[in-house]
Amino acid sequence: MDYTGKISRQVAGIPRSGIRDFFELVQGRDDVISLGVGEPDFATPWHIREAAIYSLEKGHTSYTSNLGLMSLRKEINRYVNDFFHVDYDPASEILITVGVSEAIDLALRALIDPGDEVIYHTPCYVSYLPSIRLAYGVGVDVPTAKRDDFALKAEMLEAAITPKTRVLMLNFPTNPTGAVMPDDELKKIAALCIKHDLIVITDEIYSELRYDEEEHLSIASLPGMRERTILLHGFSKAYSMTGFRLGYACAPAPLIEAMMKIHQYAMLCAPITSQAAALEALQNGDAAMNEMRESYHHRRDFTVKRLNEMGIDCHAPGGAFYVFPDIRPTGLSSKDFATKLLEAENVAAVPGDAFGSAGEGFLRCCYATSFDELKIAMSRMERFLGSL
Repeated sequence: MDYTGKISRQVAGIPRSGIRDFFELVQGRDDVISLGVGEPDFATPWHIREAAIYSLEKGHTSYTSNLGLMSLRKEINRYVNDFFHVDYDPASEILITVGVSEAIDLALRALIDPGDEVIYHTPCYVSYLPSIRLAYGVGVDVPTAKRDDFALKAEMLEAAITPKTRVLMLNFPTNPTGAVMPDDELKKIAALCIKHDLIVITDEIYSELRYDEEEHLSIASLPGMRERTILLHGFSKAYSMTGFRLGYACAPAPLIEAMMKIHQYAMLCAPITSQAAALEALQNGDAAMNEMRESYHHRRDFTVKRLNEMGIDCHAPGGAFYVFPDIRPTGLSSKDFATKLLEAENVAAVPGDAFGSAGEGFLRCCYATSFDELKIAMSRMERFLGSL
């Protein structure tokens, strides 16, 4: 059968993930060390897995409210109040979602009409622009630069705002650069959002993974911003719960209600077993989370040091678990560098241009892998550079 014309033009025009395309090259290769997929190498802490097991043993296998378990929403509000310094009503201002990815989709579809512009900063997570397009919006990217440690500059943002701009999407700490926002710059951006009456979708999934004793500041906590911000967070990164697929959105009740309308028909509710595990994570997971963060911190320092020693300029990212070294002096494109590194040394990293054109000339290396493998990967990369 000829399927030409059978697939929605909107879907047909969406490219496959640059990360997944590259990692198809990895399949079938032996002795590959992956610095690619952004996933913690830790198993979910046992007490969290145990809570999921107990919930099944007790027969907790039903649907929950569309919004999620009230007990979990109350605990999320406590956590968000303590960590982000913003308070939400668990009854109407918190929605449990199937990962932060679903929350992004819900937020965009709830906010924008066809042709509305959504500003996002690049390099960025691969799903942002496709999610905007699938919601029939127009993505407007604002590049960030190495000289600014890949933080978003307020003047660059303001230059991109037009009468059609409806939403600003933020992700700090950022995937793929590990960038964090200086407080003063974030306050300038908040002022622009108020001035231009923008809604902010802020994806803060890496917010617990901050280093160098810096406290995370959420734009939702700044004056005048709670009412115009959808705060997205989840459990995948801080608690190493990627496979549980659980996230949440916090926002004023009218915005949550709009998102819930889509959620109730598309997903109905998030899995109850994952919600039970998330409740345990919030109540008793801080010790394990802190241990994992310290391990990432150690690995970050080692990776940055080794890359700079081998002549690849790499700034020390303030958060997440990625480094974004500058490979432009080699004369190779991001894709060529990553492909040749894989072929020559069996080290897999992601070409920077998979995260937007602003990432060309860079490489994303995820250091959420064992320290022993990280050391081998750095030695292999140094040998590869010596061969160029």
